Amino acid sequence: MTKHLKITVEGKVYDVIVEDVSEDAHSTFYQMPSSPMPAGPAARPQAAPAAAPAAAAPAAAAGANDKVAPIGGVIVEVSVKEGAQVKAGDKLAVIEAMKMKTIVGADHDGTVQNIRVREGDAVEAGQVLMTIA
Repeated sequence: MTKHLKITVEGKVYDVIVEDVSEDAHSTFYQMPSSPMPAGPAARPQAAPAAAPAAAAPAAAAGANDKVAPIGGVIVEVSVKEGAQVKAGDKLAVIEAMKMKTIVGADHDGTVQNIRVREGDAVEAGQVLMTIA
């Protein structure tokens, strides 16, 4: 028995076809087949794998004046612009992970330079967000 499903992951919709390969397709408990799937013409056709969503940019080596993401997540707010003067503790950005928001604050006084992220970007822990010199 096959089912056609639409699955939404992080706002992107995927069309998938799911095939129940258990002996009793109507059972709610999945039972592993006792032998591997046959090879050759008797084998069931396999669906092409769905395209994977774009991966987050790899974390770059951080310099002394770089502000890095404390956690992986999605940038939901960039609170400063390049050239802005900030003081230690000022809010620079907000990262959302698992429906919880984390405020990223300045570690020292300085001028915001080279903002490397924007709202909606996925980031990894340790990824450089911006430079404050």
